Amino acid sequence: MNLSWIVLGTLVTLVASAPEGRKSSITTESLVRGYGYPFEKYTVQTSDGYKLGLHRIPYSPKLNNSMEHRPVVFLMHGVLSSSADWVVVGPLDNALAFVLSDAGYDVWLGNARGNTYSRKHVLRNPLFKSFWNFDWHEIAMYDLPAMIEHVCSVTGEEKVTYIGHSQGTTTFLVLNSLNTDFKHRIKSAHLLAPVAYMEHLQSPVFKWTSGIMGLPNYSPYFTGSMEIMPNSKLMEVLGYSVCTAKAAVVSVCANPSFLLGGWDTENLNEIKVPDIMAVNPAGSSVNQIYHYMQVKQSGKFRQFDYGLARNLAKYGSKKPPLYPLAKIDVPIYLYYAQNDYLAAVEDVERLIKELPETSVKQTYAVPHPKWNHFDFLWGLNVKEQVYDTLMENLAEIE
Repeated sequence: MNLSWIVLGTLVTLVASAPEGRKSSITTESLVRGYGYPFEKYTVQTSDGYKLGLHRIPYSPKLNNSMEHRPVVFLMHGVLSSSADWVVVGPLDNALAFVLSDAGYDVWLGNARGNTYSRKHVLRNPLFKSFWNFDWHEIAMYDLPAMIEHVCSVTGEEKVTYIGHSQGTTTFLVLNSLNTDFKHRIKSAHLLAPVAYMEHLQSPVFKWTSGIMGLPNYSPYFTGSMEIMPNSKLMEVLGYSVCTAKAAVVSVCANPSFLLGGWDTENLNEIKVPDIMAVNPAGSSVNQIYHYMQVKQSGKFRQFDYGLARNLAKYGSKKPPLYPLAKIDVPIYLYYAQNDYLAAVEDVERLIKELPETSVKQTYAVPHPKWNHFDFLWGLNVKEQVYDTLMENLAEIE
């Protein structure tokens, strides 16, 4: 394998800049409508002023009664991602949003602040660092409640079924450990590739950099808050001109994802690589990455470490507070894999032990030995390996 291609692919995603927002011509809306499904979009404002894009597939065209009552499911993406992750491979390749829609669910797709659909604020401009002064703690405490409350308001439902991937699991755990009253909005939570503890992660990118970037003070004093890996027209052009399924380099195009989430070509949907590159990455604050690196470096699932002085001012303690996982009081189902470089089996097992026994309803280890972090979204056999079990669990709850 040519190392220069790996480095080039990684650097392209790191340096591509799109301060005005989406540059790819492919959007969540164009994907959903292109497959013949109805699509709705909403703007939700958080209590701290961010304007978030919230997307909906209200019903499946395969089910001819759009006015029929449908149980509500809310999907939350991972870091550097967006709502497009849940639809990009399409219904024939079992994109989860379409699987749920065809099963009769009212499907809502969240977008975290700073990604390609959530780049507005009542006062701040994404061209300036003040806009990016957040990490996944703020996404958990502001974005998730705002979006889920809006979903309940529009649908008239009291509770939603929550499905999160990667950072979407982290933010769920943060919110429900610190705001135990929010359980009244959650029917059940299904966490795909859950990320809390990261001591045993195998991602070379995180292992090589967390020793420095995971230290307290790195973000506030060296770089400040800024955007990282926004959506770029360049990635779309590369995808459709270089990384087609017929090209010899198609697996090389997926190397940045492999470096982060786990090496695997068996389940790579090569035909969909150009589409995936067009919508992913979708941008985030660099602080989200730093926070994960701090979790790796410290071995603790806790709030952002600003260093002694700022910790004392913000938290009233020298060290940042731990997230009290034992306080979570909602039904949780966890789905994890052996070849996941970001959510290692040992770390997921530690998470399971930290959660209340009464909350953990099922732990499911994907049987495929090479299943990786992104196969939960785009793997060729994702229906058989993961979604059949997920849908059975959802049916039992309903």
